[in-house]
Amino acid sequence: MLIQGLTTLPRHVVRRILVLSDTFLIIASVVLAFALQGDLATLSTPSFTYAFFVEITLMGVTIVMSLRLHCIKLVMFNSKDVSKIALATGCLSLLFIVCAALHGATGLVAKALIFGTAFFSGSVGARVVTIAILSYFRDRNSNRQSVAIFGAGSAGIQLASALRQSHLLRPVIFFDDNLHLQGMAIGGIPVLDAKRMKASLAYYKIEMVLIALPESAKERRAVIIEQLERIGVKVRVLPPFVDMLAGRGNEALFRTVGADEILGRDAVDLETPEIAKTYAGRVVMVTGAGGSIGSELCRQILNCRPAKIVLFEQSEFNLYQIDFELRDLAAQHKVQLSTYLGSVTDPVRVRHVLAQENVEIIFHAAAYKHVPIVENNELEGAKNNVIGTNVVAEAAAEANIERFILVSTDKAVRPTNIMGATKRMAELVVQDLQTREPEIKFSMVRFGNVLGSSGSVLPLFQTQIEAGGPVTVTHQEVSRFFMTISEAARLVLLAGAYAEGGDVFVLDMGKPQKIMDIAHRMIELSGRAVKKPGSETGDIEIVVTGLRPGEKLYEELLLDHKNLCATPNPKILRAEEAMLGPLEVAGMLRDLNAAIKFANAAHMREIVRERVDGYHEPQGASVQQYQMDEI
Repeated sequence: MLIQGLTTLPRHVVRRILVLSDTFLIIASVVLAFALQGDLATLSTPSFTYAFFVEITLMGVTIVMSLRLHCIKLVMFNSKDVSKIALATGCLSLLFIVCAALHGATGLVAKALIFGTAFFSGSVGARVVTIAILSYFRDRNSNRQSVAIFGAGSAGIQLASALRQSHLLRPVIFFDDNLHLQGMAIGGIPVLDAKRMKASLAYYKIEMVLIALPESAKERRAVIIEQLERIGVKVRVLPPFVDMLAGRGNEALFRTVGADEILGRDAVDLETPEIAKTYAGRVVMVTGAGGSIGSELCRQILNCRPAKIVLFEQSEFNLYQIDFELRDLAAQHKVQLSTYLGSVTDPVRVRHVLAQENVEIIFHAAAYKHVPIVENNELEGAKNNVIGTNVVAEAAAEANIERFILVSTDKAVRPTNIMGATKRMAELVVQDLQTREPEIKFSMVRFGNVLGSSGSVLPLFQTQIEAGGPVTVTHQEVSRFFMTISEAARLVLLAGAYAEGGDVFVLDMGKPQKIMDIAHRMIELSGRAVKKPGSETGDIEIVVTGLRPGEKLYEELLLDHKNLCATPNPKILRAEEAMLGPLEVAGMLRDLNAAIKFANAAHMREIVRERVDGYHEPQGASVQQYQMDEI
């Protein structure tokens, strides 16, 4: 308690101590200057001593306080503070000369040099010694948890400097892959070889490692996190050191986890010249422009310098938001922006917009995508996703546009839910139109779950973590492919650029990830610890709720991997998949319209079972109790 009290003195107390210390140094430096010059007799003269000491002490303290030497924060003591002390020393030396001359003293220059040297050395030295003593006591505070920092670069050094002020954590060692840093000591903290991490952590009895790697090292960071988790120590990926201010405690460690941190791979580089070339100077329309994918598409299309972007959206609020965001940016890029409220199921409205704006390229992103909601509202889901796609695609064919790109999903492959089935039916509609309209390039892009989109696990888990838990996962083994919103939108743009007609494009997204692993990772990266069942330790509990109706344990991107073809980008693959004949598609749409007209959900599901390859009836409990899925 005494040690902690010394290291956490109130600010006003510390400032008073510093003023008293500098006052004592002024007096001591005067005595030393006269003593070293053999002139103590002058100081022993009462008439000289009283007046001289009163003047130089009062005026000297005024100079010290005017230059705010007492406001120097010891834990942040640096070269600027030393310069400030040097300036004060110069002013005090001039004051010494003036006061001594007024009282008839001799040898003023030599005495002033001694005085200034003594004050400067004493003032700087006193602060350095105080910092060393306080650091010594703080480092031995038994309440501080010893931690290691992975990364001895600038980020790690800044983090260690910030943690020295903390009463909770004490940096003990660095780990780094850089051979030139290994064996060094930075601020008294040794830098050790990362290859001997397990042994070093055991030797120093460290149970927490803080990751201080730059944003460019995402892949290396993921490997280190996995390695540390196998060792059994806690892992924290911290925000920039400027956010870790002294006295903020553990809450400085808590943060929002970015989508790229739980991707499990580096972001795919989809920067290609074909994108800008394809859309520059064109009139591009985006349906569902206010949604997660649609809005990101609009942002990225804007950078391609099209002649005009046509925003088509059913939700007034969503349309207002994306229009408000892009309006000024579009003006800066000299791109026209048109906004239209409307439903993709309204053929008159869609045809009017295409004709009015002379649209050349359509990105069809409008869809109902949340699995549980569509499962309970299957007729509306089919109307929007299938009939809506047919309406827009048919209108595009009538308007003789250049390209039509459908945004699809991996849930369209062997679907176990109505949402996935309706998206596969939408693909069949587009494939059929391609055979009848060969001059237009119809294509589809199919990808996995989009991190950060509305209803996805990322915002859901973040909300649950911020609320203190529990984090809900439907099954221990459920896994998904994941990509960022930026990757998804870029893939859609590439699909339009590479389209030859009737294509299905997929992105190589690496291996699928378990949702349970993502939950663990998000809890740990946000600065909390997973609470195991039956244990009192940990912060956030993970609860398994059971599979939802229509939910798969894993998703697929393709019906048949043998039908894959390469594209100019090695991360983009083109699939050639089976399709229905024109009469079959026409019959499917006719029957589906009838089921919707007469509100016959059973008939609609019968159509799905008949027309969608691999579909089987969903199983599970009521959908109302579970979180929503993403596209």
